[in-house]
Amino acid sequence: MINDDNATDDYNHNHMKRIINTTNAPAPIGPYSQAVMYGNMLFTSGQIAFNPKTGELVLENIEKETEQVMQNLKAVLEAADLNFDQVVKTTIFISDMDNFGAINAVYGSYFHDATAPARETVQVARLPKDVNVEISMIAIKD
Repeated sequence: MINDDNATDDYNHNHMKRIINTTNAPAPIGPYSQAVMYGNMLFTSGQIAFNPKTGELVLENIEKETEQVMQNLKAVLEAADLNFDQVVKTTIFISDMDNFGAINAVYGSYFHDATAPARETVQVARLPKDVNVEISMIAIKD
């Protein structure tokens, strides 16, 4: 039997849970993190349309709301040295399926059709702070 302590150290180092936090996205408003990196996988918390600079919700219209959500996610991805090209899965929660087209148009502008992540979009009865859209992502660091 070969005992390679370095292999164990490499495993532990590469599989450590690391909390991702940035002031460029809204601070968590509960017992959760903006994102967790585990090994080479990043799991973001759902983002809503809080403007991190003002602390105010961006709710003028569904396009601006979705844009703020995507900018918040971009900030979290960047804090982990990732970008939208590395996103493999998204979950979109919306309060009204009639907003799907407008949300999808803004969301789609952040991805290339040929490499877009897997995703589900579901309508829910209510979202935090009565927002209209919340999005979370899973990304893989190459």
